[in-house]
Formats: sequence, C-alpha cells, structure tokens
Amino acid sequence: MAALTTVPAAPASAPAKAARRSRPRYWRGAVLAIAGLYFVTPLVSSFVFTVHVPNQGLTFEAYTGILSADGFTESLFLSLSLAAATIALALLLVVPALVAVRLGPPRLRAVVEIVCMLPLVVPPIALVTGIATVLRWGPEHFSRTPLYQTFLAVQNESFPVVLVLAYTVLALPFVHRSLDAGLRAVDVPTLVEAARNCGASRLQVIVSVILPNLRSSLAGASFLTLALVLGEYTVASLLGFRPFAVWIVTVSGAEARMSVAVSLLSLLITWALLLVLSRAGTGSSASATAIPAGPATAIPAGPATAIPAGPATVTPAADATSGTGTGPAPAAPTSVPGKE
Repeated sequence: MAALTTVPAAPASAPAKAARRSRPRYWRGAVLAIAGLYFVTPLVSSFVFTVHVPNQGLTFEAYTGILSADGFTESLFLSLSLAAATIALALLLVVPALVAVRLGPPRLRAVVEIVCMLPLVVPPIALVTGIATVLRWGPEHFSRTPLYQTFLAVQNESFPVVLVLAYTVLALPFVHRSLDAGLRAVDVPTLVEAARNCGASRLQVIVSVILPNLRSSLAGASFLTLALVLGEYTVASLLGFRPFAVWIVTVSGAEARMSVAVSLLSLLITWALLLVLSRAGTGSSASATAIPAGPATAIPAGPATAIPAGPATVTPAADATSGTGTGPAPAAPTSVPGKE
C-alpha cells in the first residue's frame, strides 16, 4: 500500500493572526490625518490671512501686486542663479572626491565624511563672521596686488560669488549624504575597471558610467541644495546682499500680506522644482545603459530525420508487495543484432 503523507496541522493561532492582519488598521489613517492637519493648517491659515481683509472681505491684491513689487524679479532671479551655481560647484567637488574615495584606501572615507560634516558643527553666524573678516582684511592688505580686484569681483552685487562659496560649504553635508547613499548601491571599482579596459578616460568614466547610475542621488542632492539656497537668510543678510529670502523679510515690514503671499508662492515653486527633479531622478535607467542589439542571425534548420518506432511491448508490472499490480511496465531490453 502506498505510504501516507502526514501533513502537520496548522497552529491554532494562525486563523486569529490572519484575521488580525485582514482588519483595517485605523491608527494609520489617524496618524496620517494628524500629520496632514499639522502641515496643512498653517498653510491654509496663511492663505486666509493674505486674501481676507477685515471690513473689506476677500481680496487678491497681495497676489496681483507681487510681480510689480519692487525687487521681486531681481531677487528671485538672483537666488535661482546662486542655486544653479551652488549645485554645479557642490557636485563638481563631491562626485569626483567620493569616486576617488571608493577606489582608494578605505581610511580616506572617514576623513572625507568628517570634512563634509563640519558645516553642521560650525554655526552659520560663525561662518559668515569669518567670511566678513576676510573680505574686510583682504582689500586693505592686497590693495597693490592683482588680488585686490579679485576681492572686489567676488562681492559684485549682481552676482556675489562669495555667496556661492558660502552656500557650497553649507550644502556639503546634504550633498555628501545623498551621493554616498547612491554610491553604496553601485559597484564602483568594477564599473571603473570595465570602462577603463574599454579605453574610456577618467572623465568619460565619471560622465558616462558613474553619473547615469547616480541619477536619483543627484536629483536629491540638487533639490536639497536648491531648498537651502532659496531659504538661506543669515549669510546673505549679514554680508549685505539681497536675494529672495532677504527680500521677503524686507518687504514684510511694509506689506505683511504680500510677504506671506510671496512665501506661499515660493513654497509652491519649491514643490514644482521638486517634482521636476524627482522626474529627472526616477527616469528609466534602462534608457541610460541600453545596449543596441545587433541584427538577429537566422540559422536554417536541417532536414528532420525520422526514426521509425519499433512495436511497443506491454508487460504487466508487478506490485512491490504482492507481485500482481497493474502499474506501468518497465521498458523492455532492446536486442542488438549479432549479440543474441
């Protein structure tokens, strides 16, 4: 007789666990609702403050007068220009450094990480105090050298390069964290070695091999830097420049509703740029690394050779215990001519 297979019985608590998992967890919805109220309530309150004037009703003058406000276009364009330059400079510094660290001794990783994290330890007020001291000290001691013009050029109000340098230092921790997380998921030594064996230069390796694999990390680092530059106030204000954040604070003294309206619009602009960068970061990675397939080579099939089948011999199979079974018959031995 065939052996019986014993199936272990399910534990008694399995149905209870399944029923517990199938129940809707209302606490998740409650947490999401509380978090949504926490973030949405200030925004709604700010919007109501900008459109509702006591004894006048609803009005949108705070929004219609933004474009015609003095200094709005210039300050916004300056902040966006500073953000673009800061993103470019930060990525230009951090990407090659992290790639070199991945290819070099592991001890250098800790050194680079400590250097990039120092801006989190040094307060921005201390940083801007040191920058202001150097900017005052430089022209006095280098007035008769070509460096005098350099100190004046980095403080040009139309595009203050000194702000780009300061913002790059402040953005180093965020850029480092984002790119380091992306590089941990990529086998950098293998990719670099394969590209170098194919004849690629070091610049081509970084641009054509490393960067396509860091698309999402680059987008995250760019967005964090953009948000930092658009909202930074301390450094620009103490150095005497007027980017977008400083302009909002300046306008708030005379037109409070317009300053709040501009803050809401800046938040919407930041969200829009976040969506654009997220689209750029989550693009199809296959399109970046796709290798065009060559034309298919058709191999003509040869003529099929038919092998005539011999007559089948059916033999009743013996049962393993009684010897009189009805199971399938074993294959009969094939007779070889000349050996009978």
